[in-house]
Amino acid sequence: MSDEIIVLKDVCYKYEESSHNAVDHVSMTVRRGEMTAVLGRNGSGKSTLVKLINGLILPDSGTVLTDGMDTQDDEHVWDIRQRAGMVFQNPDNQLVATVVREDVAFGLENTGVPSTDMPERIDAALKAVNMTDFAERAPHLLSGGQKQRVAIAGILAMRPDIMLFDEATAMLDPRGRKEVFETVRQLNREGMTVVWITHFMEEAAQCETVHIMHDGGLVLSGTPQEVFSDRERLQNWRLDVPPMAALAQHLRAAGVGLPEGILSIDDMTREVEALAAHL
Repeated sequence: MSDEIIVLKDVCYKYEESSHNAVDHVSMTVRRGEMTAVLGRNGSGKSTLVKLINGLILPDSGTVLTDGMDTQDDEHVWDIRQRAGMVFQNPDNQLVATVVREDVAFGLENTGVPSTDMPERIDAALKAVNMTDFAERAPHLLSGGQKQRVAIAGILAMRPDIMLFDEATAMLDPRGRKEVFETVRQLNREGMTVVWITHFMEEAAQCETVHIMHDGGLVLSGTPQEVFSDRERLQNWRLDVPPMAALAQHLRAAGVGLPEGILSIDDMTREVEALAAHL
């Protein structure tokens, strides 16, 4: 079994109404079990990228391999979409039933999973996203974060190897964003491969690898510490660093002896406590 579960080789894709490539000669890999963030301004190509991984659209040139299967091979199309589940931005557009349990069952019913297997899968999926107590609730009575967790449960019930999130927290309030992101991080800790499309720098900072797209191209890849080390370079692509990284930069400019690589509140707390201990 290959360590690389997603491989893109010199991939291009252009929408018919556009004069330029939405994805322009992109090559990248995602390792099995990794949580990978993809950043970029609107129109950078990141949403198109995950649709290519899922096989919702096919490259004009180049190759996309999802769990070893070529997305352009017709005989693999349904296998790829089952292996790589996708959660979109608006939770209301993903819920189709009047009861949470029925909504989670929807994908199973449409892929011919035996009815005798469904209850176990549904219960396990709801438990994984901490929504068991809401199984008989109407989705329209849930908060935005809860709705998105139900959408995730519907994908989990399909037992994918990969989950693709296309700005899944963009329309949520801060509490809902935290609920959903922590749910996804836990799934990743348990072995799920995650591709996380976002414009929230603090979310990307908690992933293992960060890719930055700009004008359809992949312009930078690395660990969060590597990618967020140069604020000026990021600003050229109309991006910023995580809030704690920006604060650390300002404090260093004011003479506070903080090291590079601070990305989170936990990082900042640890380094400030270390400084205080030496006063």
